[in-house]
Amino acid sequence: MAEPPEHRHHAIDYVELTVPDITEAKRFYADAFGWEFTDYGGQYAGIRDGSGPEVGGLALGTDVRPGGPLVLLYSADLDQTLASVTSAGGRVVNGPYGFPGGRRFHFQDPSGNELGVWSEV
Repeated sequence: MAEPPEHRHHAIDYVELTVPDITEAKRFYADAFGWEFTDYGGQYAGIRDGSGPEVGGLALGTDVRPGGPLVLLYSADLDQTLASVTSAGGRVVNGPYGFPGGRRFHFQDPSGNELGVWSEV
């Protein structure tokens, strides 16, 4: 069995999103980004992005944190990701726009969480 990867000091290690409907949130993130989930009962689901261990979780709750930290995802093809997000039911709230280093956009998932996606190109 392979050793789990080491955690890096001061690196983003885990992101938790509060969602009022775990089933809908899992559907959205699976459709938009291909994420997979580990269910821990009806109150929580761990997020795996295909690169190894869990990188976050979906927590059932009514207090969605729209003013919480902005989580940025990387995309090798920003336009394709934008199409996937909107097709899955996300709402673009800013962009796409250029910035030093690339392009990015912000979106809200169906639960109201705001995230961003950036690309070097």
